[in-house]
Amino acid sequence: MFQKHVLIDNPMLEIKSPRIDEVRSSILDERAITLKVLRLDEIHPLVTGSKWFKLKLNISYVQEKGITSILSFGGAYSNHILALAVIGKMLGIETIGIIRGELVEPLNPVLKFAREQGMILRGMDRSSYRQKHKAWLIKKLRLRFGDFYLLPEGGSNELAVKGCETLAQFIPKVITQRGLCVALPCGTGATMAGLIRGLACCQRVTVLGFSVLKAEGYLATEVAKWTRATACTELPAWQVIDDYHCGGYAKSNAELSAFMECWKTDSNIPLEPVYTGKMFYGLFKLIEAGYYREGTEILAIHTGGFLKTHQQHT
Repeated sequence: MFQKHVLIDNPMLEIKSPRIDEVRSSILDERAITLKVLRLDEIHPLVTGSKWFKLKLNISYVQEKGITSILSFGGAYSNHILALAVIGKMLGIETIGIIRGELVEPLNPVLKFAREQGMILRGMDRSSYRQKHKAWLIKKLRLRFGDFYLLPEGGSNELAVKGCETLAQFIPKVITQRGLCVALPCGTGATMAGLIRGLACCQRVTVLGFSVLKAEGYLATEVAKWTRATACTELPAWQVIDDYHCGGYAKSNAELSAFMECWKTDSNIPLEPVYTGKMFYGLFKLIEAGYYREGTEILAIHTGGFLKTHQQHT
């Protein structure tokens, strides 16, 4: 029985328990591999995927302290920025999004939707953006926007990681007991770290993260930092795969585009090219290369994405 999840006792932000779908494919049959998908993209009509879990404890803290404004950072296609804007509108909290690079009009679908939710958007040159954690820059932002709760890029902090620990409850114990590979896309590593911590003592589980960044080794370092922050020493094995970013964050290539066209023909599970498309592309490349032994059971976590939200609300 799954715990009921409501954000700040607000019924508009209640989520439903995600279902698990199975992917059918000839290559999966040939290799006797089972691939199932945890559909976090369906838990809420607007705040989909892992972003709900990353934000829930941060939003609780903001409301408990009576804070009325949140500032955060993100790329031009950030699902975090979109989710924060939606929650801010629903709860009456001012949201400010500092976007990496110049804001180009007309805005892309993600930023357009965020602005429609009332989020204040400001572009920041890439050189300054790299200094976003520095005190002098935060002070400058406070002088410009007033006082605010600072939420790191992607909403990734210890509260976010702790919120993502609860993702483990959606993975049936009967699967973890017989052995399982859990796969998910990674942009900051916080969701992956939270999941690893939530799966503590599940020694027959391996967690595999697919980096969407062109930054080899960076996410592995971040995940290691957050997993070291827990007192539990019996964590499952994990690895970050850096080989399928397809050029970097929000970048694509011909192979990824071709894969997603085939996916649309063969599956009714929607993907987007920034996160979930790269994970499934990477999974099938590993399967083709013989990375998984016969009989492996894989559970891929669909972390949501902007595409479905945009299609439903434009």
